[in-house]
Amino acid sequence: MSFGIKIFSCRNSVSLATKIASNYGVSLGDVTFTQFSDGEFQTSFEETVRGQDVFIVQSTTPPSDNLFELLLMVDAAKRASARKIIAVMPYFGFARQDRKDKPRVAIGAKLVANMLMAAGVNRVITMDLHADQIQGFFEFPVDHLFGSTLFLGEIEKFDLSNIVMAAPDVGGAKRANSYAKKLGVGLALGHKHRKKANEVAEMTIIGDVVGKDVIIVDDMCDTAGTLTTAADHFISKGAKSVTAFCTHAVLSGPAIERINKSEITELVVSDTIELKEKSPKIRVVSCAELFSDVIKRLINNESISSHFKSLN
Repeated sequence: MSFGIKIFSCRNSVSLATKIASNYGVSLGDVTFTQFSDGEFQTSFEETVRGQDVFIVQSTTPPSDNLFELLLMVDAAKRASARKIIAVMPYFGFARQDRKDKPRVAIGAKLVANMLMAAGVNRVITMDLHADQIQGFFEFPVDHLFGSTLFLGEIEKFDLSNIVMAAPDVGGAKRANSYAKKLGVGLALGHKHRKKANEVAEMTIIGDVVGKDVIIVDDMCDTAGTLTTAADHFISKGAKSVTAFCTHAVLSGPAIERINKSEITELVVSDTIELKEKSPKIRVVSCAELFSDVIKRLINNESISSHFKSLN
């Protein structure tokens, strides 16, 4: 017995969801959002979802309204008798809060997982979680896709004989090392010291970058402080150029200004988060085809492991 599929979007990810639906070969489902004068909002499906596999696309960037909007959509689908509810979260918000790094703090990522499970989600599809262990916060399957599927082909266009892969901080060392091993190139690291969140006080460069084209890879670019500081330090240490690949273009606060003033030649990002402001230094590579292909494979009960082998 075959079941129908419907793809819907919350308000924060309409552009990406439209591309995903188009790549899949269906139209984006009809949903309305009612906004009350006090800021409260209500979601409503304007077509039946009974017995359907419902995919709801929403990147849960701040404010938290985006997360709550997704939860309301999930609850509405459950109460409308959807067969399965799959949350497609290209960017998983609160993922940086994956552990207690000091006393008396919340583990935000686990709380989000609990809320999604309580709302009625049966599966999550996401990309480049800030911490892999977040998959273990759920009691159902999590399909964790990787930005390397999008970026590897772009990096292979460079002259690999002169490339050095780099991470802007030690936390990204594993990711950068995986690229370096796959491409057979060198590795460099930026070691940062913070005085407070979102502010880099000092950075040390580890590795030889003299005369090299440095490619920085990271899961996200938030205020761009770490990224631009690393890029400027790589150039000061003799690097020929610096290009950056970051999956999630959070780009908050002074990020765009910092990027435009930095030594970065180009920042390549995916469209998991829609750009609020354009820059001549920022180029977007769409992840819509990747997500639509994964949806097709799930519906047809086919393996999606090929999407996890880019750096193996």
